[in-house]
Amino acid sequence: MLARLMQRKNLKYLIPVLVGTIVVLSFKLLGPQEEKEQVIFSLIRDALTNVHLQPRPVDDELSIEVYENYLESMDYNKLFLTQEDLDTLYAYRLLLDDALNENNTAFFELSYTLVSNGIERSKNIYTELLEEPFDYTTVEYTWTDTESKSFAKDQSALVNEWRKHLKWRIINRIHEKEQAQEEDIENGEKDDLKTFEEFEREAREKELELQNEWYSDLMDFTRLEWFGMYMNAYCEAFDPHTSYLAPQQNEDFELSMTGQFEGIGAQLKKEGDYITIERIIAGSACWRQGDLEAGDKIIAVAQGEEEPVDVVGYKISEGIKLIRGKKGTEVRLTVKKKDGSRMVIPIIRDVVELESTFARSVVLDGGIYDRKSAENKGRIGIKTGYIRLPKFYVDFYKSTNRNAADDIKAEIEKLKAEGVEGIVFDLRSNGGGSLQAAIEIAGLFTEKGPMVQVKNFQNGTRQKSNRGNKIYWDGPLVILVNEYSASASEIVSAALQDRGRALIVGPSKSTFGKGTVQNMFDFDRAVGGNLNSLKPLGAIKITTEKFYRINGGTTQLQGVIPDIILPGAYDEIAVGEKEYDNALAVDQVGRASYTFDNSWSVPFSRAKERSAERLANEGTYNVFKEYAQWIAKGKDNKRIPLNYTDYVAFQDSISAQSDLFKNINKTPDSLGVVALPDHLTMFETDSAQADIYQKWYKNLSRDLVLREGVKVVNDLVK
Repeated sequence: MLARLMQRKNLKYLIPVLVGTIVVLSFKLLGPQEEKEQVIFSLIRDALTNVHLQPRPVDDELSIEVYENYLESMDYNKLFLTQEDLDTLYAYRLLLDDALNENNTAFFELSYTLVSNGIERSKNIYTELLEEPFDYTTVEYTWTDTESKSFAKDQSALVNEWRKHLKWRIINRIHEKEQAQEEDIENGEKDDLKTFEEFEREAREKELELQNEWYSDLMDFTRLEWFGMYMNAYCEAFDPHTSYLAPQQNEDFELSMTGQFEGIGAQLKKEGDYITIERIIAGSACWRQGDLEAGDKIIAVAQGEEEPVDVVGYKISEGIKLIRGKKGTEVRLTVKKKDGSRMVIPIIRDVVELESTFARSVVLDGGIYDRKSAENKGRIGIKTGYIRLPKFYVDFYKSTNRNAADDIKAEIEKLKAEGVEGIVFDLRSNGGGSLQAAIEIAGLFTEKGPMVQVKNFQNGTRQKSNRGNKIYWDGPLVILVNEYSASASEIVSAALQDRGRALIVGPSKSTFGKGTVQNMFDFDRAVGGNLNSLKPLGAIKITTEKFYRINGGTTQLQGVIPDIILPGAYDEIAVGEKEYDNALAVDQVGRASYTFDNSWSVPFSRAKERSAERLANEGTYNVFKEYAQWIAKGKDNKRIPLNYTDYVAFQDSISAQSDLFKNINKTPDSLGVVALPDHLTMFETDSAQADIYQKWYKNLSRDLVLREGVKVVNDLVK
């Protein structure tokens, strides 16, 4: 029975079928909250032990790791719990493997009580400490990373840790204010000069305000979210990318993958008891309606003509549930305007698109301009198209919504219409997303065939090919990557590199090195009958496969090595998947059957030779080695002085060194950027989007890596 259920064609049904019987037969004597937690615990156990690509033994070694993972996540800054608290929890250190098998949540119950008490205790501590000035003449230190700290021995030691933590934050704020005042004096603004004592008092008042907001946010953290943290201690012990998503987190994840949701299009924040409008998303439903403004406080929410619900004192997450809704439905917000007046604002919900998620393009006109004189230094060559893809997005449920492959296809067509002769495809800091979108995007640039290989424990290794027969761009192609280009970005880069179709260029020795595939399992499908009342239960994102290059190699831990490696800021420190605990190991599979494009071999060799010559002679890049060494040294400097005089000297030394590397990633001159016709049309009706795009154009024009990418495209043509 189990073997049949584990076949890939039934994988999405595994959790509902396998666990359904267990869930229905268990937990009938528990309260609703405890019952819900144990159902989730059971579902996660079955997923980890039966679905994960490389399940590990459930033993004492796992228990120790879960214990340590949970303590780190539960009290990362070591400001809630003392060693005395940990002594109470320590008895469970070797029992968490048994707890997983038995759905025993006793450890969570105890830890939840302890951390809740610790958070409450913290408010009393910071409130009392911030009543009086600290002694800023004492020679003492704090640490910038929590790994260098131990848990406080007892409450007295905890108060001392809080004292140093708050003192550090206040010293930093005083120093910033004094620097700003010195700049004002240099600029001739000498009115209302403040003393150190005045800055110090204001800093403590501001810190109390911030700590109270932080405390309020923690109080909004639900028990189920804390339980999700406990569940993730188990998930992280299997691999870095497997995680439980509580219901709201699951919704947020799907939003991040689609770039779309149905609602009004306002970004919210909490101010005291009020849910407040922080920003209006350009083009959204509330932006079109026009009455809602940043700073408005939401008092009540009504669904159309229904009775309004008073939301004063509500958590943001609860307010969002009331405000979001299906496209075409009406929500009425009663708001308090900044002038104190009240207003009822009716808004028809619509699809909200987060524009920063989606692909966009421009034309780089081939000219380099002196930024100071604005004189054309002469064209460096051809008209180049530039496409930026921040994420491989896809809609899980609605085929009519946007997906990355279709959008890239559309951007290519726009650039072709403008007569570009080469394309720079920017995947820098693109952390990945949809596997299928990556396969289809790679297929836009090369002939049909395998783009990646995938292996799981059920079906062995399979080749994944693009579905389309049409090549949308067969001209010069450069792909920009960096150390944070991961997963789907690495699939596209590796496929086109292996096929000899694109030159990979990047300021890093390799990309991130994530060669694993995760699938989502919705736990609400796992229960039914008398347990429907427990929904929503959330979901698990779980590693079920590894992907491999079509040449048989792997990007796991190794990443993709650029064909042209530019100097980078992180060359002297370790970055990427290899830094994660429990990252899956490197292995290889056989080579897939595909055709290598020899037609680009000569242009590629020429471009690499010319780029090497430029790097050897380009003074702009010379400082990067020193910069990378400085960053590596700073990473090791984890101790911060809390004597104010020493702190100022410490910060001044950092600032002085930092000034040497200011704008290191920006060119001394400027690339010519030309907006596409559809952008110009949009700007006529949307001034907010016009401002966003103009800032983007400005940053592109001075992008040092992009400039080299454009030159490489030119080298591929001539």
